[in-house]
Amino acid sequence: MQRLGWHRQWKNWRYKNTTLLLVSLSLFFFLSSTHWLDSSISSLGTSGYIGAFIVGMLFVSIFTVAPAAVVLFHLADTLHPLEIAVIAGAGAMLSDYIIFRKLRGGLFDELAPLFNRLTTHKVTKLFYTPYFAWLLPFIGALIIASPGPDEIGIGLMGVSKIKPWQFLLITFALNSTGIFFVVLLART
Repeated sequence: MQRLGWHRQWKNWRYKNTTLLLVSLSLFFFLSSTHWLDSSISSLGTSGYIGAFIVGMLFVSIFTVAPAAVVLFHLADTLHPLEIAVIAGAGAMLSDYIIFRKLRGGLFDELAPLFNRLTTHKVTKLFYTPYFAWLLPFIGALIIASPGPDEIGIGLMGVSKIKPWQFLLITFALNSTGIFFVVLLART
């Protein structure tokens, strides 16, 4: 009976997505300080194409971009740069899409009242100008193309009216290009 009450409370909890995000970030932050995760990420450098895909998935997060870049440097010794770029780019695209769906799936809706309280009318009005219709996705794409964490870029693209299939194509192309340049840098 007690369990059913907790389940009902969770179902009606307004900030489910925000809570899950904070819990998962806290858990990952804790795990990132352990030797086990560090050695697991390092062992991906010897896993070939599967390792490249998984490293691509890890390449998009602020918490794992540094070790993923190190693994990409190791993969550059054994695999062709274009192969790494395509396979790791597909992994990065998948991770970006998961984040994108989570943001659009309710996190923005949950956080909107908070942002509405913190912003002024002039700032809100600025977001509805025609310049932001193309500027937000453009800035988001630049951030995703950089060899750094993608979360802010995904958020900017998530706020825009971009369609999921467009997001997938753009993130695959941008992540693959960014990873290709990281691997080329590793080979020189």
